[in-house]
Amino acid sequence: MMRQHTRLIGWVAAVLVILAFCQLGLWQLQRMHEKQALLDQQLPARAQTLSLARAQAAPPQLRWVEDHGRFLPGTLLLDNQTRQGRAGIKVYQPFRSDGGAVVLVDLGWLPMPGDRTLPGIVPRDGDAHVAGLLAPPPASGLVLGPAFTATPQPGVWLANRMPPDEAAITLALPAGSLHGPVLRLDPALPGGYARDLELLPNTLPPSRHLGYAVQWFGLALTVLIVALVLEWRRRRPARPLLP
Repeated sequence: MMRQHTRLIGWVAAVLVILAFCQLGLWQLQRMHEKQALLDQQLPARAQTLSLARAQAAPPQLRWVEDHGRFLPGTLLLDNQTRQGRAGIKVYQPFRSDGGAVVLVDLGWLPMPGDRTLPGIVPRDGDAHVAGLLAPPPASGLVLGPAFTATPQPGVWLANRMPPDEAAITLALPAGSLHGPVLRLDPALPGGYARDLELLPNTLPPSRHLGYAVQWFGLALTVLIVALVLEWRRRRPARPLLP
Protein backbone atom coordinates (compact mmCIF):
# COMPACT_ATOMS: atom_id res chain seq x y z
CA MET A 1 0.00 0.00 0.00
CA MET A 2 2.83 2.37 0.89
CA ARG A 3 4.52 1.60 -2.43
CA GLN A 4 1.36 2.47 -4.39
CA HIS A 5 1.02 5.72 -2.45
CA THR A 6 4.63 6.63 -3.25
CA ARG A 7 4.10 5.81 -6.93
CA LEU A 8 1.03 8.07 -7.05
CA ILE A 9 2.91 10.96 -5.47
CA GLY A 10 5.76 10.46 -7.92
CA TRP A 11 3.41 10.54 -10.93
CA VAL A 12 1.59 13.62 -9.65
CA ALA A 13 4.91 15.42 -9.20
CA ALA A 14 6.07 14.34 -12.67
CA VAL A 15 2.85 15.52 -14.32
CA LEU A 16 3.03 18.90 -12.56
CA VAL A 17 6.63 19.40 -13.65
CA ILE A 18 5.78 18.37 -17.24
CA LEU A 19 2.86 20.81 -17.34
CA ALA A 20 5.03 23.62 -15.97
CA PHE A 21 7.75 23.00 -18.58
CA CYS A 22 5.14 22.85 -21.38
CA GLN A 23 3.59 26.11 -20.18
CA LEU A 24 6.99 27.80 -20.26
CA GLY A 25 7.57 26.43 -23.76
CA LEU A 26 4.20 27.76 -24.96
CA TRP A 27 4.97 31.17 -23.46
CA GLN A 28 8.27 31.28 -25.34
CA LEU A 29 6.46 30.40 -28.58
CA GLN A 30 3.94 33.16 -27.92
CA ARG A 31 6.73 35.69 -27.45
CA MET A 32 8.38 34.44 -30.63
CA HIS A 33 5.20 34.98 -32.67
CA GLU A 34 4.59 38.43 -31.13
CA LYS A 35 8.08 39.64 -31.94
CA GLN A 36 8.10 38.14 -35.42
CA ALA A 37 4.76 39.82 -36.15
CA LEU A 38 6.29 43.13 -35.08
CA LEU A 39 9.30 42.65 -37.35
CA ASP A 40 7.03 41.71 -40.26
CA GLN A 41 5.31 45.11 -40.00
CA GLN A 42 8.47 47.16 -40.49
CA LEU A 43 8.70 47.15 -44.30
CA PRO A 44 4.95 47.71 -44.95
CA ALA A 45 5.03 50.64 -42.49
CA ARG A 46 7.38 52.57 -44.79
CA ALA A 47 4.91 52.27 -47.68
CA GLN A 48 2.59 54.95 -46.26
CA THR A 49 3.48 58.13 -44.42
CA LEU A 50 0.99 59.52 -41.91
CA SER A 51 0.79 62.58 -39.70
CA LEU A 52 1.29 61.94 -36.01
CA ALA A 53 -2.38 62.46 -35.19
CA ARG A 54 -3.54 60.06 -37.94
CA ALA A 55 -0.98 57.44 -36.96
CA GLN A 56 -2.04 57.56 -33.30
CA ALA A 57 -5.71 57.24 -34.28
CA ALA A 58 -5.07 54.24 -36.57
CA PRO A 59 -5.15 50.62 -35.33
CA PRO A 60 -2.06 49.83 -33.24
CA GLN A 61 0.80 48.71 -35.45
CA LEU A 62 4.03 50.16 -36.82
CA ARG A 63 3.49 53.44 -38.67
CA TRP A 64 5.87 55.74 -40.53
CA VAL A 65 5.26 59.31 -39.41
CA GLU A 66 6.26 62.73 -40.70
CA ASP A 67 5.03 65.89 -39.00
CA HIS A 68 5.87 69.40 -37.88
CA GLY A 69 5.57 70.81 -34.39
CA ARG A 70 7.56 71.74 -31.31
CA PHE A 71 9.68 69.88 -28.79
CA LEU A 72 8.37 70.37 -25.25
CA PRO A 73 10.44 70.94 -22.09
CA GLY A 74 11.66 67.95 -20.10
CA THR A 75 13.99 65.05 -20.92
CA LEU A 76 13.90 61.41 -19.78
CA LEU A 77 17.08 59.33 -19.76
CA LEU A 78 16.18 55.64 -19.85
CA ASP A 79 18.88 53.70 -18.02
CA ASN A 80 20.38 50.27 -18.79
CA GLN A 81 20.19 50.52 -22.58
CA THR A 82 22.92 48.69 -24.50
CA ARG A 83 24.27 49.42 -27.97
CA GLN A 84 26.96 47.31 -29.61
CA GLY A 85 27.72 45.71 -26.26
CA ARG A 86 28.15 49.01 -24.40
CA ALA A 87 25.97 50.21 -21.53
CA GLY A 88 24.28 53.57 -21.81
CA ILE A 89 21.08 55.57 -21.76
CA LYS A 90 18.40 56.48 -24.27
CA VAL A 91 17.22 60.07 -24.50
CA TYR A 92 13.49 60.81 -24.78
CA GLN A 93 11.82 64.19 -25.14
CA PRO A 94 8.13 65.02 -25.64
CA PHE A 95 6.98 66.54 -28.93
CA ARG A 96 3.68 68.20 -29.81
CA SER A 97 2.65 68.36 -33.46
CA ASP A 98 0.93 71.39 -34.95
CA GLY A 99 -2.22 69.25 -34.89
CA GLY A 100 -1.98 68.82 -31.12
CA ALA A 101 -0.80 65.20 -30.94
CA VAL A 102 1.84 64.48 -28.26
CA VAL A 103 4.45 61.73 -28.36
CA LEU A 104 7.75 60.81 -26.70
CA VAL A 105 10.55 60.99 -29.25
CA ASP A 106 13.52 58.64 -29.03
CA LEU A 107 16.45 60.97 -29.73
CA GLY A 108 19.07 58.24 -29.53
CA TRP A 109 21.65 56.60 -27.29
CA LEU A 110 24.56 57.90 -25.23
CA PRO A 111 27.22 55.84 -23.41
CA MET A 112 27.22 55.75 -19.62
CA PRO A 113 30.76 55.92 -18.16
CA GLY A 114 31.89 53.48 -15.52
CA ASP A 115 31.52 56.02 -12.73
CA ARG A 116 27.88 56.55 -13.84
CA THR A 117 28.33 60.27 -14.33
CA LEU A 118 25.45 61.32 -16.55
CA PRO A 119 26.49 62.90 -19.84
CA GLY A 120 25.42 66.48 -20.48
CA ILE A 121 22.15 66.74 -22.39
CA VAL A 122 21.25 69.55 -24.77
CA PRO A 123 17.43 69.45 -25.03
CA ARG A 124 15.77 70.10 -28.37
CA ASP A 125 13.89 73.36 -28.47
CA GLY A 126 11.55 75.23 -30.79
CA ASP A 127 9.95 74.25 -34.08
CA ALA A 128 11.06 70.99 -35.65
CA HIS A 129 10.26 68.59 -38.47
CA VAL A 130 10.24 64.98 -37.30
CA ALA A 131 10.05 61.70 -39.16
CA GLY A 132 10.42 58.16 -37.97
CA LEU A 133 8.81 54.94 -36.93
CA LEU A 134 5.93 55.01 -34.47
CA ALA A 135 6.73 51.86 -32.50
CA PRO A 136 5.93 50.20 -29.14
CA PRO A 137 7.39 51.89 -26.06
CA PRO A 138 10.37 50.34 -24.26
CA ALA A 139 9.55 47.36 -22.06
CA SER A 140 9.02 48.15 -18.39
CA GLY A 141 11.29 45.44 -16.99
CA LEU A 142 11.44 44.82 -13.24
CA VAL A 143 9.51 47.26 -11.07
CA LEU A 144 12.17 48.21 -8.53
CA GLY A 145 12.42 51.60 -6.90
CA PRO A 146 11.03 54.87 -8.25
CA ALA A 147 10.47 55.14 -11.99
CA PHE A 148 12.08 58.58 -12.28
CA THR A 149 14.87 60.28 -10.35
CA ALA A 150 15.83 63.94 -10.68
CA THR A 151 19.34 64.66 -11.95
CA PRO A 152 21.60 67.67 -11.28
CA GLN A 153 20.59 69.04 -14.70
CA PRO A 154 17.26 70.91 -14.43
CA GLY A 155 14.43 69.36 -16.40
CA VAL A 156 16.27 66.04 -16.86
CA TRP A 157 15.21 62.82 -15.11
CA LEU A 158 16.88 59.42 -15.00
CA ALA A 159 14.36 56.62 -15.60
CA ASN A 160 14.66 52.92 -14.84
CA ARG A 161 11.30 52.37 -16.58
CA MET A 162 8.76 54.66 -18.26
CA PRO A 163 5.16 54.03 -17.14
CA PRO A 164 3.06 56.42 -19.28
CA ASP A 165 1.07 58.09 -16.51
CA GLU A 166 4.12 58.71 -14.32
CA ALA A 167 6.07 59.97 -17.34
CA ALA A 168 3.29 62.46 -18.14
CA ILE A 169 3.22 63.72 -14.54
CA THR A 170 7.01 64.06 -14.47
CA LEU A 171 6.97 66.06 -17.71
CA ALA A 172 3.99 68.21 -16.59
CA LEU A 173 1.80 66.86 -19.40
CA PRO A 174 -1.93 66.01 -19.24
CA ALA A 175 -2.78 62.57 -17.87
CA GLY A 176 -3.07 59.98 -20.62
CA SER A 177 -1.17 62.07 -23.18
CA LEU A 178 1.76 59.62 -23.39
CA HIS A 179 -0.16 56.36 -23.71
CA GLY A 180 0.73 54.41 -26.81
CA PRO A 181 3.82 54.18 -29.03
CA VAL A 182 6.95 56.30 -29.06
CA LEU A 183 8.52 57.88 -32.14
CA ARG A 184 11.82 56.27 -33.16
CA LEU A 185 13.42 59.26 -34.88
CA ASP A 186 14.77 58.64 -38.38
CA PRO A 187 18.59 58.22 -38.10
CA ALA A 188 18.95 60.21 -41.34
CA LEU A 189 17.64 63.38 -39.67
CA PRO A 190 20.17 65.78 -38.14
CA GLY A 191 20.45 66.25 -34.41
CA GLY A 192 20.01 63.83 -31.56
CA TYR A 193 22.38 61.02 -30.69
CA ALA A 194 23.41 57.60 -31.99
CA ARG A 195 20.25 55.81 -33.08
CA ASP A 196 18.75 53.24 -35.39
CA LEU A 197 15.35 51.70 -36.07
CA GLU A 198 16.12 48.39 -34.36
CA LEU A 199 12.77 47.16 -33.05
CA LEU A 200 14.06 44.70 -30.47
CA PRO A 201 16.87 46.45 -28.60
CA ASN A 202 17.90 44.97 -25.25
CA THR A 203 15.69 41.94 -25.78
CA LEU A 204 15.70 38.50 -27.36
CA PRO A 205 15.08 37.96 -31.10
CA PRO A 206 12.38 35.46 -32.20
CA SER A 207 14.97 32.76 -32.92
CA ARG A 208 16.16 32.79 -29.31
CA HIS A 209 12.62 32.40 -28.03
CA LEU A 210 12.21 29.38 -30.34
CA GLY A 211 15.42 27.91 -28.96
CA TYR A 212 14.24 28.33 -25.38
CA ALA A 213 10.84 26.82 -26.27
CA VAL A 214 12.57 23.73 -27.68
CA GLN A 215 14.61 23.44 -24.47
CA TRP A 216 11.51 23.60 -22.24
CA PHE A 217 9.64 21.04 -24.34
CA GLY A 218 12.77 18.87 -24.32
CA LEU A 219 12.89 18.99 -20.52
CA ALA A 220 9.21 18.04 -20.36
CA LEU A 221 9.88 15.06 -22.62
CA THR A 222 12.88 14.06 -20.51
CA VAL A 223 10.81 14.06 -17.31
CA LEU A 224 8.14 11.93 -19.02
CA ILE A 225 10.71 9.41 -20.26
CA VAL A 226 12.33 9.16 -16.82
CA ALA A 227 8.92 8.64 -15.18
CA LEU A 228 8.00 5.92 -17.69
CA VAL A 229 11.34 4.14 -17.23
CA LEU A 230 10.95 4.17 -13.45
CA GLU A 231 7.39 2.85 -13.77
CA TRP A 232 8.54 0.09 -16.12
CA ARG A 233 11.25 -0.94 -13.64
CA ARG A 234 8.72 -1.07 -10.81
CA ARG A 235 6.36 -3.25 -12.82
CA ARG A 236 9.06 -5.58 -14.14
CA PRO A 237 8.73 -8.95 -12.43
CA ALA A 238 11.55 -9.77 -10.06
CA ARG A 239 14.01 -12.40 -11.26
CA PRO A 240 13.89 -15.67 -9.30
CA LEU A 241 16.83 -16.31 -7.05
CA LEU A 242 19.27 -18.91 -8.31
CA PRO A 243 19.54 -22.08 -6.20
